[in-house]
Amino acid sequence: MVESRCGLLCSECDFRESCGCGGCIETNGHPFHGECPVAKCCQDKGYTHCGECPDIPEHCGVSDCKRVDENGFHLCDGCGKTTCGKLHAYSYTDPEHGDNPPGARVEQCKRWANK
Repeated sequence: MVESRCGLLCSECDFRESCGCGGCIETNGHPFHGECPVAKCCQDKGYTHCGECPDIPEHCGVSDCKRVDENGFHLCDGCGKTTCGKLHAYSYTDPEHGDNPPGARVEQCKRWANK
């Protein structure tokens, strides 16, 4: 079952109860912290989750994403890939809310896409 746009497993997220978060799907891209740029991008493109997008990131082995665009993220300067910079930054390099292990939500999206 798809739980989010970005691959986060809402059923395992601490913010679900502590912040009363309904998740991005249920709230139309506005979880507890406000509009999510990853969910907005996914929804604007008409996808159920990021695994349906051809620009889903691959792990490049570097952590050089820079926070420069209007949503706070930019593409990875280390590999120069033209993949989704927002999802890459959240999944691989975000120091506060990033994945452990890095890339977990990207891999979850790929699993959803293959079902």
